Amino acid sequence: MARATLRIFLGAAPGVGKTYAMLEEAHRLSGRGEDVVVAFAMDHGRGDTRALMDGLEVIPPHTITYRDTSFQEMDVDAVLARKPRTAVVDEYAHSNIPGSRNPKRWQDVEELLDAGINVLSTVNVQHLASLGDVVTAITDVRQAETVPDDVVRRADQIHLVDISPELLRQRLGDGKIYSADKIDAALSNYFRLGNLTALRELALLWLADRVDEGLAKYRSEQGIEASWPARERIVIGLTGGPEGEVLIRRAARILKRVNGGDLLAVHVRAADGVASESPQALEAQRLLVRDLGGSYHTVAGEDPAKALLDFARSVNATQIVVGISRRRTLVGRLTGRGIGNRVVRDSGDIDVHMVSHPLGGRGVDRTKQRDLGRTRVTLGFALAVVLPIVLQLLLAASPSHNIATAVLVQLTGSVAVALLGGLWPALLGALWSSLLVNFYSIPPEGTLTISDPENILALLVFVGVSVAVAAVVDVSARRSKEAARARAEATTLGDLTRGASSAEDTVEGLLKQALDVFQMRGAALFRTAGAGSTGGTAGGWRLVARAGEAAPFSPDGGDNTEQIDAGTRLVLSGRILPASDRRLLSAFGAHLSAQLERRQLAVSRREVMRLAESNTMRTSILRAVSHDLRTPLAGIKLAVGGLRQRDVHYTPEEEQELLATIEECSDRLDVLVGNLLDMSRITSDSVNALIRPVRWYEVIPAALHGVPQGRVRVDLPGNMPEIDADAGMLERVIANIVENAIKYARDSDVVLVGAAGGFSSSTLNGKPAGELRIIDHGQGVPAESVVRMFQPFQRLNDVPSTTGVGLGLAVAKGFTEAMGGTLTAEETPGGGLTMVIRLPLSTGATFPHDSAQAPLEAQSVLLERRHMPPSGSPDDVSREAR
Repeated sequence: MARATLRIFLGAAPGVGKTYAMLEEAHRLSGRGEDVVVAFAMDHGRGDTRALMDGLEVIPPHTITYRDTSFQEMDVDAVLARKPRTAVVDEYAHSNIPGSRNPKRWQDVEELLDAGINVLSTVNVQHLASLGDVVTAITDVRQAETVPDDVVRRADQIHLVDISPELLRQRLGDGKIYSADKIDAALSNYFRLGNLTALRELALLWLADRVDEGLAKYRSEQGIEASWPARERIVIGLTGGPEGEVLIRRAARILKRVNGGDLLAVHVRAADGVASESPQALEAQRLLVRDLGGSYHTVAGEDPAKALLDFARSVNATQIVVGISRRRTLVGRLTGRGIGNRVVRDSGDIDVHMVSHPLGGRGVDRTKQRDLGRTRVTLGFALAVVLPIVLQLLLAASPSHNIATAVLVQLTGSVAVALLGGLWPALLGALWSSLLVNFYSIPPEGTLTISDPENILALLVFVGVSVAVAAVVDVSARRSKEAARARAEATTLGDLTRGASSAEDTVEGLLKQALDVFQMRGAALFRTAGAGSTGGTAGGWRLVARAGEAAPFSPDGGDNTEQIDAGTRLVLSGRILPASDRRLLSAFGAHLSAQLERRQLAVSRREVMRLAESNTMRTSILRAVSHDLRTPLAGIKLAVGGLRQRDVHYTPEEEQELLATIEECSDRLDVLVGNLLDMSRITSDSVNALIRPVRWYEVIPAALHGVPQGRVRVDLPGNMPEIDADAGMLERVIANIVENAIKYARDSDVVLVGAAGGFSSSTLNGKPAGELRIIDHGQGVPAESVVRMFQPFQRLNDVPSTTGVGLGLAVAKGFTEAMGGTLTAEETPGGGLTMVIRLPLSTGATFPHDSAQAPLEAQSVLLERRHMPPSGSPDDVSREAR
């Protein structure tokens, strides 16, 4: 059995009128003929609330004795046995007396909902579990009765019953909430103006979150991508350490304070190594960001601070969240060498949040991989010139020294130069040191002459050792850099492999990842015309996918080109990649090739599934032909057989009745065969729409031809723009929907309403769309049956097969989608079903300006369906100005 609906009346404090509003809604439903009972309601000693229970059926409560005291609770069994359409249950968060059927009243309500009974209930904001501590801090009153937030959020509707704190205190003072002996105490404690204001704010904020969820769902369903309000965009800088979780949660809390926004976590992976990051921590943080509704990105960059800021600016971030430095040394923190300090310094107009964490100042300085770059070599040459002089001055200040001491001291300096600048600065330093030792320390001193051959050998050993040490340092630094780069590439490829292995990944997703990793502005994938791809052609190549604002439109239009295979080419634009990144680019190309193969397999799988569905559809059509078509054929045969009998004489009235039977069965047969053929075309993908600019009023008269008089009203504004559609298909769509509405809403009229004035606010895939609503006030369709309603061979409530084979809405939806539109169903306020047809506005759509251009005047008109011939001529349409 389908779960029923729950409507909750939410208030900020007792006495705002929740129970009163709930009982008023019960009377409104009862007045509409709905079966409503009061399962449990309390008047709280208020006469006006008690008066509202008059006229409603009340199920007597169940009496429970607990500790020699009698208590009244809702009789769940009696309500289930009575099984009304709607039950009124007060105090949703109430805790039942021990011995009751369930510990909590909301659990009783769950049983009613599962039994198909709609429920109206009430709850105060202080009873929400997540706000219990906050309410206690405000009011100094701990709430004993609470209800989980997710249970309340599952309610189908939440109505806020709100009055100002001043008016609530006035009602309390007038004795409309508590008895006279409790008024003063209440005004001085719980009902203080500050308390009520804070509770009201809590209720509004909590409900606002619920409204945001509904708005997000609506935007998703309608395909609206444009931003309505200004949105915050928060970027989190992750280092790969365990403090990332703290940063993510802090950023999520910041984002909750604003009306919507985006959460983006970015890990900057430096090309010189990833020794400080933890793959396990990054994976956990990636999952946490996804759970919080954000997105995770990996960016490669030599300078983490600059790469983080570049990424933030590329996504128009408004705030950046980074952690305080983990540097342990005081100099490292004071000199501002930390990434966070540099981000703050260079952030410009982007707000930066420096978040403290347990590892702040307790970690180690980042161990940077040795890289003999231009800066280190330059410093090495400078040190090679200055350091030997300084060391020689220290030797001169020594009271006594020999040749061995001088050589060892200068050798130490040469090793220091080698460690900093590598081979060539060390060679210069060794030669310069040897000259100084020869001049000042080797006899005869003060000259470059060497009298003792052993001293020549000592100088040669000195120079050789210095050069050897420098060579070892140079090779070690280069190997270290290569190993670090290889490790970084391996980690990046590991992330790429994990992403590519997920079923939801796409070629476009991999291209976007390439933009992040290589810091490009655009990426595109091209294949030769015979490679089975789709897209525009460019010199024999076809565009498969593209990403980024500056994506190339031709294989020769980018800054970097990677030939994946003979028929596939990856092109990037934005900057020239260094040779060191080419290997990583080749790996991306290999993954893209694998993804293309996966896409081709998916296409083949869909084709197999389509063939299977077509086979199922053919089987269903044969069943329909063998069963549902026999009824009108039998009626025609019976009527014709009666008319052909020569020995039976019929009166003119009887002959007309038989002829009417033949006509009715023929029309029914024509509709059934038409729907079967249309459904067969839709399932075989052989529907070809002839799209042209069409106005709604051009097709509506023909679509309503044959509709019983007085059943349909048309309300179209005169300035509805043109839409792109197939007039014949659109006529069938409207006719099928109207026929279905008349069939299942026998006691209701059907109204066709168009969007008023100018370009409609309705959108389709982010673009303006024209909209037509077909409204009835019948029994409606349960929410769980809406999707099934559009499937072939479906009838509401399994009505007899004489009403059709259940293809009308399936054909209407198929034709609408073939024209590039959508057909959706909504609940009509007050009961019933509203079918919404959305089709794209015609490019350069025009608006009617006078009666010569439009059959409808440029004002809202009301059309009553009387006799509308298929021609759709404006002279044949009866009009009445509203």
